[in-house]
Amino acid sequence: MYRFLLSRQWVLVTLLALVLIPVMIELGFWQLHRHEHRVAQNSLIADNLEADPVPAEQLTKPGHTVPRAEYWRRVTATGTYDTAHEVVVRRRTNGDDQVGFHVLTPLVLDDGKVLLVNRGWVASSGDQKAFPKVPAPPQGKVTITGRLMADETSGASGIKDLKGLPDRQVMLINSAQQAELIGKQVLGGYAELTAPEPPSGKPEPIGAPDHDSIGPHMAYAIQWWLFCAGVPVGWVVLVRRELRERRERAAADAPSQEPASAAV
Repeated sequence: MYRFLLSRQWVLVTLLALVLIPVMIELGFWQLHRHEHRVAQNSLIADNLEADPVPAEQLTKPGHTVPRAEYWRRVTATGTYDTAHEVVVRRRTNGDDQVGFHVLTPLVLDDGKVLLVNRGWVASSGDQKAFPKVPAPPQGKVTITGRLMADETSGASGIKDLKGLPDRQVMLINSAQQAELIGKQVLGGYAELTAPEPPSGKPEPIGAPDHDSIGPHMAYAIQWWLFCAGVPVGWVVLVRRELRERRERAAADAPSQEPASAAV
């Protein structure tokens, strides 16, 4: 009665089931790894935000690539803002998903090196080619605290580094690019300003990264594994149903053959 399993239809069904099982297992582990990555990142963010701030030059230097382990580390720096070389970063959103600019101002340190400081978000005036209204930073020597971030690149950020932009506008925050424009040594990466906050609330400070949510990846992993477990169960159910239907058809055909046997 199980010879029907050798038919083309059932061979294809069986092969599909055999393919789906390892695919679903792999998808489950993929979601599990995403969950583990998110948990590890949340832990890293929390630890770095809670750590005592250290001088920026202890963690970075000109040409340095900030490693992931030091993302969001709180750093301090003392210097003077160089508004002559201030630029704005296009197509950035605030907490309300409004599109505007980030304000990137060089902070010239006592030793002449420069730390790029992202002072926050400002709204667009509506004219993308015009430099937005940017509140001036404090004058004279200041001490700032910020979250250390790595240089942005097109590959890592997914942002296309457009050319031919209006004057003093950029797409990416990149210390190497700014070093060419400023003509000074620029520390690798940049700092997202957290203190002192601007008295007017403008530029709008950049909020801390979310490190409480872990997302649905673990639930998705469990779902894929449940789907995987359901494949062989479903296959067995289909086989048993096919077998039952074949037996019922055979039983229904049996009485029609009795009169012919009696006549003989």
